[in-house]
Order: sequence, then C-alpha cells, then structure tokens
Amino acid sequence: MIQPGQTYRSADPRDTHREPIRITAYTPGHARAHVVDAYSGKKFRQILASSLHATATTRDGKPRRTGYVLEPQAKEN
Repeated sequence: MIQPGQTYRSADPRDTHREPIRITAYTPGHARAHVVDAYSGKKFRQILASSLHATATTRDGKPRRTGYVLEPQAKEN
C-alpha cells in the first residue's frame, strides 16, 4: 500500500546515480502519486502509482527493471 513518507529507489540496475524518491501525497485509487527527491526534498513531481512496487521481483521471481521499488523502513525504538 502506497503511503506518504515511503521511500522508493529505481528498479533499473543501470540507474546508480538516481536519487531515491519519497512519497509526499497519495490518494488510494488515484493514478498518480506526488513525490520529491528523498534526500533533498526538492524536485516535486507526479509519477504513476503503477510504477511503484512493493518488491524488487516480479510475480515470476525475476528482478524488476522498470519503475521504483520500496525501500525497507528502519524500525524506530
């Protein structure tokens, strides 16, 4: 489930320079999510919600090559 505050990284293995993105707003059922660069908080833009994936693998177990993959959240104690 897409939620504000989540961080995603590019699934493309060639994308070593691209900064992760952070979700700033998303309404469930809408086609787009509002995002910014995760570290700087700048470069506001909208991306397709269908480009955001919970896992780095497809249904078939193959590595994703497109879109963005959810980064694990650090647990706070």
